[in-house]
Amino acid sequence: MKKFSKSFKALWLGEIVSEFGGASGAIINGLLLYELTGSKEWMGVLWLVYFIPSLILQGISAPFLNHVVKEKMLLNIQLIRAGAYIAPLIGYLIGSDVGIILGLVVLQCLLGLVQPIYASLSFSLLPEICKKEELIAANGLLDGTIRLMSFIAPGATSLLLLVSPMHFIYGFSSAMFFLSYLALSRIPHSSKERVATWTKKFWWAEMKEGYRTFFKYPHLLRLTILSSIVQFAVGATMVINVPFIRGDLGGNYWEYAVFSGAFPIGYAIGTVLLTKLPKTFQMMYLGLIGGGLSFVLLFFVHAVPLAWICELSGGILFPLFNSQSAALFQRDAPRDRLTQLSSVRLLFLRVTMPLGILFASSSFLDLSTRQTYTIIGMVILLPGLFYFLVSLSQPEKNILKNKKSMIP
Repeated sequence: MKKFSKSFKALWLGEIVSEFGGASGAIINGLLLYELTGSKEWMGVLWLVYFIPSLILQGISAPFLNHVVKEKMLLNIQLIRAGAYIAPLIGYLIGSDVGIILGLVVLQCLLGLVQPIYASLSFSLLPEICKKEELIAANGLLDGTIRLMSFIAPGATSLLLLVSPMHFIYGFSSAMFFLSYLALSRIPHSSKERVATWTKKFWWAEMKEGYRTFFKYPHLLRLTILSSIVQFAVGATMVINVPFIRGDLGGNYWEYAVFSGAFPIGYAIGTVLLTKLPKTFQMMYLGLIGGGLSFVLLFFVHAVPLAWICELSGGILFPLFNSQSAALFQRDAPRDRLTQLSSVRLLFLRVTMPLGILFASSSFLDLSTRQTYTIIGMVILLPGLFYFLVSLSQPEKNILKNKKSMIP
């Protein structure tokens, strides 16, 4: 951490706090709504309220993101999130179940609207607050932190529930986002001078220009598609992980808890390992191959401990691809449109996760959990293997040293 700038440390600290608060609040959302309604349909509605406005805004907001001061917008978003978590608490304080449900809907809608903007801006801010050679480590550290918080937050929230009513966790989450706001406020608004001038083109023309620019860079499109495939697999595993451990392997609840925690723990290990390994194209695609293979191997697993090992291995290997591919995108995207192109990239990633959920839950395909693991694993492994073989023609040097010309 010593080698990173103060601005990056502030961004990293803000991510830790906000991710913890968001993960805690998300757990309470599901528990509270099910307690009030006892309906899985309402659970689906709550996620639709999050995803649909989010994806719509993700698709149409890209033209505007080049014309904002990133640091200032990040602060505003954290304040919006802090306020949004108060909505269900207000419903509880006035003693109305309808008010609580309405508060949950408002919360999910606001979170869905601001999340893609926050993610796009923070992603595009990294090249401005980090040196070029630090981008891979910075992406790995941020990504690993988010994964680790997704593992720590459930246990910590359980402990909080022992000493606090469920509804007051929303106050805790709100406070976490305000603390994140304070941490992010330490980032100087240095990007203000670099904000692109609004061309005064009609919104549709500006948006088409952004997408056209994105497709002018085939290697950026390729990296985005490969990352999207990984997100597709993540969406599929959200459906089949529980049936696999509890059904196929006959595991207990605690064994599933260990399985679900193995990936984020592995991811944190992988981000540390990444700092020790050479930053080459071969290593990047080996991470993709190994991650896909970890899914394929689950087809052959008949004991829960072996499933833990596969999941842990996938967590260790995927950062080798994710962090390096993200750093390449940040380096090679045109700087004056980086925020806009980051939003387009994130749209690809976010759309494929629901597609993975639909694929794994489709009764039409009639696939077993093991077959589903094999398919999503091969969809990741085969492109990774192809590009690994292509990359063998490239000299093994740091992938951030030379720009564009060396990208296989």
